[in-house]
This record gives sequence, structure tokens and C-alpha cells, in this order.
Amino acid sequence: MSTTKPGNVALWTGRVLSALPVLMMLGGAIYSLIKPAAVREGFAQFGYPERFFTAIIITEIVCVLLYVIPRTAVLGAILLTGYLGGATATHVRIADPAFVMPILMGVVVWLGLFLREPRLRGLIPIRR
Repeated sequence: MSTTKPGNVALWTGRVLSALPVLMMLGGAIYSLIKPAAVREGFAQFGYPERFFTAIIITEIVCVLLYVIPRTAVLGAILLTGYLGGATATHVRIADPAFVMPILMGVVVWLGLFLREPRLRGLIPIRR
């Protein structure tokens, strides 16, 4: 397994790509915690009872925080994949065309981690 350090360009590209879903998800989660009417309506539209609201948001925050911490970044990416898979299924269930957004976010999560984590590149080698 290769543990070669990524080059500066790959490392910084990975960091920037990793920051995008982190900022989007944390920003959305923090905004959701104040429970504005638009967010409550969105949860109702997706069919989630309000009693699950806080648990879902806390789960999102925990997954993102695990992804941000370098030692737990792979676990965080795995958990975010599951979380975003649930978000995709939720959007598909109500025929919302925005189902593609959680898929794209998941791709960016893994691409960012792949570029900044040498151990992951050892598991998923790309041949030149």
C-alpha cells in the first residue's frame, strides 16, 4: 500500500474540495437547528415527522465533524456516504429533481479525501 505524500497541488485541491461539502452541510445544519418555517416545511414535504428533526441534524453534524478530523476522515466519509444516500433516496421518493445534489456532494467528499489522503490512494490506485 502506497503512503506517498500527495503533492502540493493535489493536497490543496483535496483540501478545497473537502471544504466545499463541509461548509455547505455545516451551514445548512446550523441554519436548520434554529428551525425556521422553510426548513420545517421541507421536512414535512419529505415526510419526516418533526420529532426526528433534531436527531437528523445532529447526525449530519457528527458525520461532517468526523470527516473534518484527519484521523477519522475515512470513517466520516463512509458515514457521509450513508447520510447522503438517505438524502438521495428521500429526494427520489418524492420525485424531486434535486436528488442529484447529494450524489454530487458524495462524489466531492470522496474526491477531496482521495486527493489529500495517501493511504486511500494506496487502496484505490489510479494507473497512469
